[in-house]
Amino acid sequence: MEKHLFEGDEMAYQALYRKYRPKDFDSVLGQEHVTTILKNQIINNNIAHAYLFSGTRGTGKTSTAKIFARAVNCLNNKDGNPCNECEICRGILNDTIMDVVEMDAASNNSVDDIRELREKVKYPPSKGRYKVYIIDEVHMLSKGAFNALLKTLEEPPKHLLFILATTEPQKLPATILSRCQRFDFKRISVDDIVKNMRAICDELNIDVEDRGLRLIARNSDGAMRDALSILDQCVSFSDGKITYEYILSILGTVNLDVIFELTDAIINSNLEKTLGLIEDIVRAGKDVNQFVKDLILHFRNLMIAKTSKNIENIIDASDEVIDKLNRQAKNIELNDIMRAIKILSDVEVKAKWSSQPRIILEVGLIKFIKTPSNVDIDNLLEKVAKLEKIIEEGKFHVIDKSNHSYNVEIKTSVSENIKKDNTEQKVNIKDEIFNENGDINSENVSFDKIKIEWSNFLKRLKKEKISIHALLMEGKLISFENNMLTVAFEDGFAFHKDAIEKKNNKEFVEKSISKYFNCDIKMKFIMANEIKNTESEQEDKKKDIIKQIKSIFGEDLVEVV
Repeated sequence: MEKHLFEGDEMAYQALYRKYRPKDFDSVLGQEHVTTILKNQIINNNIAHAYLFSGTRGTGKTSTAKIFARAVNCLNNKDGNPCNECEICRGILNDTIMDVVEMDAASNNSVDDIRELREKVKYPPSKGRYKVYIIDEVHMLSKGAFNALLKTLEEPPKHLLFILATTEPQKLPATILSRCQRFDFKRISVDDIVKNMRAICDELNIDVEDRGLRLIARNSDGAMRDALSILDQCVSFSDGKITYEYILSILGTVNLDVIFELTDAIINSNLEKTLGLIEDIVRAGKDVNQFVKDLILHFRNLMIAKTSKNIENIIDASDEVIDKLNRQAKNIELNDIMRAIKILSDVEVKAKWSSQPRIILEVGLIKFIKTPSNVDIDNLLEKVAKLEKIIEEGKFHVIDKSNHSYNVEIKTSVSENIKKDNTEQKVNIKDEIFNENGDINSENVSFDKIKIEWSNFLKRLKKEKISIHALLMEGKLISFENNMLTVAFEDGFAFHKDAIEKKNNKEFVEKSISKYFNCDIKMKFIMANEIKNTESEQEDKKKDIIKQIKSIFGEDLVEVV
């Protein structure tokens, strides 16, 4: 079995991630791009005064910092690695030499804490070559603390070495970043995590299934510490054998077969089976939030299977699972996969803060199954834009049955206000698609907004001047263009039109409606028969042009669309 060097073996019990913390650079997993440079710097005596280790949790930042602190002080350095046997190495490991100081910036983030540190760094190391300060979660320092640290970090004493560690380097001031050598730690691969856990299990004489270790590795999100914490939990409750199903129960995740079955039900729009499987998952005590994450990952894998020819290099799964993914991906369109990922991502966000995550999930899946899958929003919007342009320009497209097409432009004298009204009504679908709540942009007053608010406006007008309200309430909204609102009155209400057109009355209405919509609006009052006459003229001209076209190409060959 491969020999591993670990620190803390003498202790009776420690958590696995502490007990099996790497002891030299060669034991640090997946960070060769960092450890190789650090070893070469030690060998060549080219050591900087400040380092920044950044990366996600559990990737080895603090462990590497401790190894580096021992290596620069080691009396018997071995190719850049600490020997871990000399007086200084053992003293640092046992915390009997205070030349290496660990500081948690999360709880020591004030200006006073850094000022105290500045006073201490003046003193030389007691036994080693360097006095090393490891500041963990350095991004938690306050602005004042960073400023207090800056001068010391820029020109430290020759015996002083800073190692800063953080998961959020973007929060550090540029002045701090520019004074450090930065090393970015990568997420550890699933294969490396499985290999390390297998070595630990062999050493502890624990029998564990390989697919169980891979399940732990996938759920650790590239963090060795998280993986060992999960393994530690499994080991604590096992009797020497850890099965895949047992690890599933510990993690609260759902068996992959159930996810495939549920996905088939979703693809086949089998709502009853979909809801039944969710019921089974909840009854089994599975974590709904974790299940949503697993389902998103599954649809992501389907997307990869649908679009990539080298799925094996992208998805971490067995050949059997990859075959099932390929077969299932053939039964669903790419647009539907991406739509499912979007809906489930929204479910994940909402369910995280909900007391009823199951309901949020069920609503999301019902929305996916019941929404038509053939609606392409981009194409629909393109068609709406073309329709809007055709209506504005007054153009018609004529197709004959011999597969010839002709564009015919009809120039009319139809009222632009009426034409605008029709356009807004027909393209209003665009707002319905993207604005489920019915919110209207208050910055631009539209005809739709005026129609929605018209009754409320009349109520307010009634309180201000009931006589004007009595006249205006008989009118009908016709159009709104260039800040001109047109109102029509039916036959029999000519008196109302004439009365409200009087200068004082019209100015009062314009002032009131402009104030209500916070926009300068002018009013135009007409009789309804004026609109009908205009529409009649338009229809007559259209019929004349179509009649001329049919006479040219033949009535049996022409279809007007």
